[in-house]
Amino acid sequence: MTTGNSPVAPSLAAPDYPKLKSYLIAVVVRELEALQPPPNQRAEIVSKSLAAAYSQARLQIPDNIRQKLFQEIQNEILGYGPLQPLLDDSEISEVMVNGPRKVYVEKQGILVKTPTVFDDNEHVQRLIDRIILPLGRRVDADSPMVDARLPDGSRVNAIIPPVAIDGPSITIRKFGKEKLSISKLIEYGSLTTGMAEFLRACVIGRLNILISGGTGSGKTTLLNVLSSFIPENERIVTIEDAAELKLQQDHVVRLETKVASVENRGTVSIRDLVRNSLRMRPDRIVVGEVRGGEALDMLQAMNTGHDGSLTTIHANSPRDAISRLETLVLMAGLDLPVKIVRQQVSSAIDLIIQQTRLRDGTRKVVVISEVAGMEGEVVVLSDIFKFEQTGVDSSGKVIGHLKPTGIRPLFGPRLEAAGFKLSAEIFGASAADILAANRQRR
Repeated sequence: MTTGNSPVAPSLAAPDYPKLKSYLIAVVVRELEALQPPPNQRAEIVSKSLAAAYSQARLQIPDNIRQKLFQEIQNEILGYGPLQPLLDDSEISEVMVNGPRKVYVEKQGILVKTPTVFDDNEHVQRLIDRIILPLGRRVDADSPMVDARLPDGSRVNAIIPPVAIDGPSITIRKFGKEKLSISKLIEYGSLTTGMAEFLRACVIGRLNILISGGTGSGKTTLLNVLSSFIPENERIVTIEDAAELKLQQDHVVRLETKVASVENRGTVSIRDLVRNSLRMRPDRIVVGEVRGGEALDMLQAMNTGHDGSLTTIHANSPRDAISRLETLVLMAGLDLPVKIVRQQVSSAIDLIIQQTRLRDGTRKVVVISEVAGMEGEVVVLSDIFKFEQTGVDSSGKVIGHLKPTGIRPLFGPRLEAAGFKLSAEIFGASAADILAANRQRR
């Protein structure tokens, strides 16, 4: 557009925004491909190339729109496109892409639909490819599901047609930058000081612990926190589908499963890794989650000298966790009688911790149960601590309190042998009860 002999910069009409964005991205990408800069210089090259390409386009765009355009292009080239602002938001714990115009997040425990949009299904697919290609993973019509992780440890699941009927879908479980400690969990109300002291004693005292809970209930976070109690002088082997555990100890060997290659070879499963870990002289085996036949190998390890092992399982209560564990053991392919399986479970597992995400989005340890042996063909569970809900306030927040049940665990002597003489008050004994017990001892 010109007026006389003087050129006039055209303004940007709304329909032209995607075209300009695509044009600038193409220019910058060509520049990157030509220069092949090292990773630490990519951001600088993108910024300079983008500014030059924009200048050559001779557009007159309001500053706020130009800044938005530049940020979107930088996210597209250097980050994860439209999802980058969501991944940068520390209050968001999960990102869910149901389609180009349906992006949801979990923020402070509540699901919220965001204004974030993709151009189309192909745009979503390109983002999936960008995430998985550096990891050597693939996703196509023959292998339409994939698990991966971002460089910061966030867990990604992607699924595409034909199994995803409405188009590609992405779910990202963000890996928190802040490392949670037991004191933080107490501060958030996830457990009490007494429960924390008890759990610390159980970990150091080498009890075998199973953390049970639903999806997104905080099982891995709790496993991370409990693992921090393992003494520095012990050799720890961690086994996961996608590495999320961040143990601070020095003597840690981290193992991760491997999916099949394009030729459908080279699969390494959780079960393979559990079996191999037994040859690695571990003092502790920490399995991110048992979900198949590896449950049998894990129980056998716990029953043959590998005390102090920890793992998680998907279940809604300690009793459900026992049933689920039985089912997983049977998936190992051995024709074992149910009674034998239950004996294996009851002798291997010492403690079950039930983690739950409540209706208001808060996450709590709602039950800590001792596995107290067998009565006939039934595994006996004794609740040591329990959450009692008393109501819901006007804002929807769950009201209740965590408290001991008054039952002392049978494995108390094991904790004492490890140097932990927990006070009777931790288990709910009153001052009068303690005085009466002292008088009886005299």
